[in-house]
Amino acid sequence: MISKYFIYICFLTLVGCSSYQKYKYVTEELEIPARVFNADFNEAWQSVLDVMKRYDLPLKNQEAGILKTSWMDNTEEVNFADSFSKSSAVKAAKFKLIINVTKGFKDKREVSKVTVYKRQLIQNDILQGWKEIPSDNIIEKTILYRIERLITIDQKLKEVEKKKEAEDLKNF
Repeated sequence: MISKYFIYICFLTLVGCSSYQKYKYVTEELEIPARVFNADFNEAWQSVLDVMKRYDLPLKNQEAGILKTSWMDNTEEVNFADSFSKSSAVKAAKFKLIINVTKGFKDKREVSKVTVYKRQLIQNDILQGWKEIPSDNIIEKTILYRIERLITIDQKLKEVEKKKEAEDLKNF
């Protein structure tokens, strides 16, 4: 009787751990790039749209705060980046970007958090199929930097407009 339970527990342990190995890199190595901006949700959303206008966006949902791009081929970029490694070139590579914008508050002021997730798939040969690999975070950090620059420029322009309006009222 005890041996049946022991075998059953060993079986569950082995099956449970095998699925963990597939997603182990998510917990150990994957850090999803995100940044909190001192801007309201609408300002951050508009900046994200401005940065992402060069991509095909089949999903743009402002109420949910999510944008998704279509799958884009980046085989040449992946092969170029790995050109100095010992591994052979990949047959095909594609990626998709998922951007999430959320509203929050910091010291009674509205802020927005923007998260950019890149899903990268490669295919070494046709028989093997697609394999997900971790991102190098270059595109994600570039997008966050561009969003930050747009928000900063927009806030500076609003500040200049307010000063100009105040000056015009004073001179009127």
